[in-house]
Amino acid sequence: MAIYHFSVKTISRSDGRSAVAAAAYRAAEKLTCDYYGKEQDYTKKSGVEHTQIYAPENTQEELLDRQTLWNTVEKSERRKDALLGREFEIAFPSELNAQQRQAMLDELCHDLVKKHGVIVDAAIHAPHIDGGSDERNYHAHIMFTTRAIDPENGGFSAKKYRDFSRDNGTQTVCDWREDFADLCNKHLELAGFDERVDHRSYADQNKDYLEPTTHEGPAVTAMRRRGIDTEISLNNDEIKLRNADAIERHEQIIKGLD
Repeated sequence: MAIYHFSVKTISRSDGRSAVAAAAYRAAEKLTCDYYGKEQDYTKKSGVEHTQIYAPENTQEELLDRQTLWNTVEKSERRKDALLGREFEIAFPSELNAQQRQAMLDELCHDLVKKHGVIVDAAIHAPHIDGGSDERNYHAHIMFTTRAIDPENGGFSAKKYRDFSRDNGTQTVCDWREDFADLCNKHLELAGFDERVDHRSYADQNKDYLEPTTHEGPAVTAMRRRGIDTEISLNNDEIKLRNADAIERHEQIIKGLD
């Protein structure tokens, strides 16, 4: 059964985060953060299936290097509470293989570059099955800059683009959620599968017999990977089981009516 997951996150200095550290973790690389004067070494991290940087055609060549890119971002943002980057976190339909996942990622990231003029740093991660995660949970972290590339000089624009701002952000995210569902369904069809995903809530899909799960967040997810149960993770597991039973009952009712 194809799953749908699309969330938008921020990487902010006000939360004590570093864009360089985030990029190093997602790519399983060793990068040095000039802002904090600290080496971030994640080369022992396993499960990184593919990494790639996407950028507008006129981007300065040095910005295509991961360490230079995110150190330049850190240097450009001087405020102590600066927003350093944004991230799409997506799940791939479990029916797709590695080549199909990469093709889907390429299309999504090229669209992101085209729509917002940003640099995108993406990584596909395999599921952490040793920690109890679903073995089908192939997902991607898609970091992108908060400044677009200046078409004239190939560097970062002096002003940040406003697509994800307070005024426009809600609609922008809603549009991306719908676009991502369409992208999933396109690649499922190309791969020859009948399964489809839907970005709408259960209520909007007229599936009131299903229960929504609670967002687990990075802390709960990390504990789940270490095999540590929490109230949220246990509750979500129970909801998934009830939903699976509800779907089976609903399908049996529909077959009976047919």
